[in-house]
Amino acid sequence: MTAGSLLTKGARAKRLYLEVSHKVDGYLHGEHLGIQVGPGGDPAEARVYEPGDDVRRMDWAVLARTGEPHVRTTTAQRELDTTFVVDLTPSMGLGTRRQLKKELALTVVAAFSHLASGPGDRIGAVLLTRDGVRRLPSRSTASAAPHLLSVLDRVAVGEGQGPGLGEALHAVPLPRRGLVVVVSDLLGPRDWQKRMQLLAQRHDVVAAHVSDPVELTLPAVGLLRVRDPETGRAVDVPTGSRAVREAYAQAAAARQASAAAAVRAAGASHLPLSTDGDWLRDISRFLTLRRRVRAARRVAGR
Repeated sequence: MTAGSLLTKGARAKRLYLEVSHKVDGYLHGEHLGIQVGPGGDPAEARVYEPGDDVRRMDWAVLARTGEPHVRTTTAQRELDTTFVVDLTPSMGLGTRRQLKKELALTVVAAFSHLASGPGDRIGAVLLTRDGVRRLPSRSTASAAPHLLSVLDRVAVGEGQGPGLGEALHAVPLPRRGLVVVVSDLLGPRDWQKRMQLLAQRHDVVAAHVSDPVELTLPAVGLLRVRDPETGRAVDVPTGSRAVREAYAQAAAARQASAAAAVRAAGASHLPLSTDGDWLRDISRFLTLRRRVRAARRVAGR
């Protein structure tokens, strides 16, 4: 790759970030506040339990030592650490209408980078590619998001079979509470659910579930040869058969629903996105729903 092409991709990444940021600011009108991780997660000190306190904050060590129930308070976490886990395996190279799944993934990263940006906030990433897992350390500079997008843009999805999403999730740091945004089509082995569940116990985890229309329904075009870009296996599908198309659609819908259920069971938030959809509208609806759910939980004292 030439230096000129790197500069071109860097400029393209910066332009994408600016375009997405402009759209987000013009459409969401402050809904980015719904992306914050909450009142804080860093432990401060224990105090005597009072009626109405969250029993999940009970400090059992102090209770055992003093015989009096105490709860552990927290200090406000003003800086947000965001880690993107971006799936760039061969299946993300599919795109049949407006864009490739990889292109949508970059747009999602740009949008959430802007939503999660602020003084002192940091952005890092874990990339899942056909060649393995690559970790990009967190950066707090103003150029962090464009730099990340430039790196993502340079990754060629190609063909071949690499590690699963679970391995990428194992590379996510656990220490301080933050935001983890997983951008993937969630295809392949379900090796990621247990690790996602562990991450969700400490972090605010959002799974941006990317799909393409051809993965959900088959066109009626006669005998269609389809090829798995990861295994290289090819198969001829008689799409002229209505029964075949209906069976495919049912299986695809069940697969999507199962992946969504697995995300929710892990304690993460599920954000479905499609290459032929309106990503800005979908993210806005997602953030609005999150804000309402969290408001209801605060009212209920949970």
